[in-house]
Amino acid sequence: MVKEIQLRISLKEEERNDILNIKSSIKLGIDKEDITGVKILRKSIDARKPKIILNYKVAVYIREAIPTSSVYKFDYKDVSKAKPIHIIGFGPAGMYAALRCIELGFKPIVFERGKNVQDRRRDLKAINQDHFVNEDSNYCFGEGGAGTYSDGKLYTRSLKRGDVRRIFENLVFHGATDQILVDAHPHIGTNKLPKVVQNIRETILRYGGEVHFETRVTDFIINNDKINAIQLQNGKELPVNKVILATGHSARDIFYLLHKKEIALEAKSFAMGVRVEHPQHIIDSIQYHCSGPRHELLPAASYGLVQQINQRGVYSFCMCPGGFIVPAATANGEVVVNGMSPSKRNNLYANSGIVVEINVDTDLSKYEKFGALKGLEYQKNLERLAFTSGGRSQVAPAQRLTDFVEGRLSSNLNNTSYQPGLKSAPLHSLLPKFIGGRLRKGFEAFGRKMKGYYTEEANIVGVESRTSSPVSIPRNDLLAHPQISNLYPCGEGGGYAGGIVSAAMDGERCAEAATNNL
Repeated sequence: MVKEIQLRISLKEEERNDILNIKSSIKLGIDKEDITGVKILRKSIDARKPKIILNYKVAVYIREAIPTSSVYKFDYKDVSKAKPIHIIGFGPAGMYAALRCIELGFKPIVFERGKNVQDRRRDLKAINQDHFVNEDSNYCFGEGGAGTYSDGKLYTRSLKRGDVRRIFENLVFHGATDQILVDAHPHIGTNKLPKVVQNIRETILRYGGEVHFETRVTDFIINNDKINAIQLQNGKELPVNKVILATGHSARDIFYLLHKKEIALEAKSFAMGVRVEHPQHIIDSIQYHCSGPRHELLPAASYGLVQQINQRGVYSFCMCPGGFIVPAATANGEVVVNGMSPSKRNNLYANSGIVVEINVDTDLSKYEKFGALKGLEYQKNLERLAFTSGGRSQVAPAQRLTDFVEGRLSSNLNNTSYQPGLKSAPLHSLLPKFIGGRLRKGFEAFGRKMKGYYTEEANIVGVESRTSSPVSIPRNDLLAHPQISNLYPCGEGGGYAGGIVSAAMDGERCAEAATNNL
């Protein structure tokens, strides 16, 4: 017999190894010896009050063994001689599209402009230490896309788009910890994601798929509203049948190519702002109501904040507890910042994007001449401004949080996790007024919601500009482009996802659509 129940456990109780068995036997009114096992289905932390509670959803096995096998079976088959599906981009959307193609009996042929995970490391080192951006291999481009060297946060609101549990179990199948199947806010960690990504690639190759690194697609050969061939940067043309376009939100060359060929694009609203970085102990003390170090059983505290300022949302984005800020530019001459965390989230700092919604229909009137690319051009200009104000390198412009809100230049800055370094700059006046003004009011509001958040011990760092794509590529009910019948825009670059999980689910859906009736 199996019973699913909810348990509330205090931190003191959590210190006992057998507490779930004890609590389960009490709640069910049965002898502890009758319980053969307790399987954790869900775990979350309730820290709203000083007495912190751990909420568990568990399955209690009574005189019955706990099954060890996964609910999902990934039926990968030899597709080395099967019909090909061409996939451009090898981030989460492209990877999961390739895996799903193999399950469906089709051969994925993947083209990735960047390098594999091992070789990417040298280019990331060059950004951090030498301030040089390899425009094909960086924090956004390369095996696994922007998700590989990231926090690996796996929570999503896109629950209607696919089977989230299936995505998680596939990650576990490829080496992620099974803790992601339990945690309310699961993450893998930047130190562990590269191996998971490598394992996914090896599965694709093992079953007959192809993955070509350092292979950038530069042109589409189109006849009769179909892509007949793709051209690579070496000039080689390859005939194609179906193309899944999963190039991510930063592949500007693809947007420019489609625009030049008069293939329909749409300007898309997005968000931009800054990164704010606090010492982690400040966030811990606020969230866990503690004056000293947090309890050893508690993870580094996180937060989520949102405030309406002048009819526009100001909110936290990609919050990274125990993490660090990284340079996420994809071209020289721009500064972009992002955040990530290792699996243990044990760094000294907490950082989060704090961004303002941008409505491309009302906010960017001066950029109308760029049509569907107006948001992209605005994004580029802000990143160039950050580059110039940081000193024309990957050093980022920064300001103490209190100085930013109060409108004065910081005479000095706090220590930071951002390796290229910070330069004091008047971000309060450099940022466009409709962004900077809302951010200043937003930070004040956040300080009222979280006592201690508004502090001179925090830095803000510019700019956080790659929250999502400023361009969307339309598609019809069959997930194909309405103009190009065999092109399947996919994932974040198409405007159909907002993170690792939603991109992976969209990759699977596009694979199913592209292989339908083949």
